[in-house]
Order: sequence, then C-alpha cells, then structure tokens
Amino acid sequence: MSVLASRQRSSVTRLTKNSRILTTIIKAIQEKKGENIVSLDLRKIHEAVSDFFVICEASSTTQVKAIADAVEVAVKEAIDETPYRHEGHQAAQWILIDYVNVVVHVMQPETRRFYKLEEMWSDAPMANFES
Repeated sequence: MSVLASRQRSSVTRLTKNSRILTTIIKAIQEKKGENIVSLDLRKIHEAVSDFFVICEASSTTQVKAIADAVEVAVKEAIDETPYRHEGHQAAQWILIDYVNVVVHVMQPETRRFYKLEEMWSDAPMANFES
C-alpha cells in the first residue's frame, strides 16, 4: 500500500472518529440543557491545537460539572474514549475536556464573554446547535 493511500485512510478514519465524538458530545450537552452550543472547525487553522472546539454555557457551577461529567460518560460509553486530560473541575467556571482532536469547553456565561473563544478563532467555520 502506498504512503498516500495509508494517509488518506487514516485521515478518513480520524474524521469518522471525530464526527462520532462530536455527535456524542453535542448530544450529551443537550441532554444536560447546555446552552449556546457551537462547534468550531479548526482543521484549516495552522496554529490550532486541535481539529475542533465545542463550546457551551451552563448557568451554575453544578450544571457546568454535570455537563462535563455527562460528556465524559457518554464518550466513554459510545466510543470507548477517555480524555487525554481535563481541567477546571475545582472552580467549575470553565471545564475543559481534551480529546486531542476535539476539545470541549463548558463555561459559565460571564467566563465565556470574558475569554471570547469564538472571536479568538473567528477564522474557523462555526456550527450552532439547538439547546
């Protein structure tokens, strides 16, 4: 098999896995009533640290934790994937869940307004999802 064919197959495999992770994450967020859910496609941005960001809001620290926990459980059950790392569980203003190619940001509204991730990555195509 040629190197090109091998790369194309691994690229397709990665895209399919990313799609499954994204779908699972969005559904878990929606089930826990996360709001203002967006995904940013960062694949064409050279400086990006991952392929996709998923960003959502929660109205309390309890809901931030609940959404983050639901995402981790759902991805583990559906895809048998655990996060490379996660941060922010103590303060629960902003919990980040890193699946390497997909990074989830669960934030309280004021934290989201302050950091403005969508503006920082404004070159990325954005998809909005219903809460």
